[in-house]
Amino acid sequence: MVEPYDCSNCKESLYGKKYILKEEHPHCVQCYEALFSNNCEVCKLLIGCTSKDLSYKDRHWHSDCFLCSKCERSLVDRPFTTKDDLLMCTDCFANEYSAKCHACLKTIMPGTKKMEHKGNSWHENCFACNRCQQPIGTRSFVQKDLNNFCLPCYEKQFAQQCVHCKKPITTGGVNYRDMPWHKECFVCISCKQQLAGQRFTSRDDFAYCLDCFCNLFAKKCAYCTTSISGLGGSKYISFEQRQWHNDCFNCKKCSVSLVGRGFLTCKDDILCPDCGKDF
Repeated sequence: MVEPYDCSNCKESLYGKKYILKEEHPHCVQCYEALFSNNCEVCKLLIGCTSKDLSYKDRHWHSDCFLCSKCERSLVDRPFTTKDDLLMCTDCFANEYSAKCHACLKTIMPGTKKMEHKGNSWHENCFACNRCQQPIGTRSFVQKDLNNFCLPCYEKQFAQQCVHCKKPITTGGVNYRDMPWHKECFVCISCKQQLAGQRFTSRDDFAYCLDCFCNLFAKKCAYCTTSISGLGGSKYISFEQRQWHNDCFNCKKCSVSLVGRGFLTCKDDILCPDCGKDF
């Protein structure tokens, strides 16, 4: 007697019929498809046992339905990606969404090297010096009038020369008396401190920081003996070859300010008229 061999679901005999094993349990084709087969994302029809089931992220397609949503070419055995749940071949995705080269205006394909600067993108070989046409790569460059120049070409074509060191000024720089300087070259002639962004003055065509200028050339206050710069509109009192800061021009005895008032002198001292009566 032949041992029965039935479908695990409908119990019909499988002798002489096609069947499929699922976890070692036999199923007739109809039951297997009803229980385990998937519906195609595109045509919504069942993907039968005799059809190839292509799956991606829990979604399924017939092989004939697995197409680029833009150009409708088959994606079977081809690289693809998705955008808003739509399948796209890499060519269509690149044309639609990838950056365009700022120089040749062609698409920069995914996976190829891309150069970027200030929101613009280039193919590696298109990111080239406008003068020598050599690719810039990772070298230093300068952008002028929307064109890129490698540093040697920029210096030859555009850069001013520093009046101090005679070398090109490629970034920043200082203009003083219509002459260009590197920031690091424009320094106090005495202490060598950089003067860019600082208050300074000059004497005999040499630039000085305020401290050095005051120490070297400024008059000294007769009372506190510190320098009177006279720069920036600061006021001081001058009398008989002596000078005072406004705040230092006070009566020697009562310390009242004598600015704008009459005063008397007694040897090296200055006195208000009231205190001067005692002498």
